[in-house]
Amino acid sequence: NNPQPRSMRPSGAFKKLLFVTPLLLAAAGCLYGFHGGGLPSHVHTIAVIPFDNQTPVADIQREISDSLRVRLVSRLGLREASEAHASAVVRGTIRRYEAGIPIGVDARSRGATAVQRSLSMVLDVDVVDQTNGKSLWSRKGYIVEGQYNEGEEATGRSMAVDKLVTAIVEGVQSQW
Repeated sequence: NNPQPRSMRPSGAFKKLLFVTPLLLAAAGCLYGFHGGGLPSHVHTIAVIPFDNQTPVADIQREISDSLRVRLVSRLGLREASEAHASAVVRGTIRRYEAGIPIGVDARSRGATAVQRSLSMVLDVDVVDQTNGKSLWSRKGYIVEGQYNEGEEATGRSMAVDKLVTAIVEGVQSQW
């Protein structure tokens, strides 16, 4: 006396799948903690140590540190802490900074004037879990670039810093 045709009723295997799927998802959530992307569940705080700066550009160190602090806290749900109290720490070295590399020229004027320029930074970066000393993300000789119009180097630098910070955040998030 069931009004539904047999083909419309869920099969036994489908009913089991409906029951088991939420359990598997819950178990995965416990295993990975759903905290801070791919971070271990015990990592709740982070310290960003000012990068060693081997370049003549003094402001770059502060720009990288400030941007990292803001994005790691907002994107990974971490709290800032001192190095001594942080679950994880970010360290790095700015090895090279080159700006003013011409990438576009205005051929309409005599002598072809550069109107687009590029800058490049080479960095070593380590994000370390201080609980066990394991690296959460590390890159040596990492190159980031930014492009800017003539006379607007700060714009290119900001672009390069943003690319660096995005790579670090996404790299740390992808660690399972």
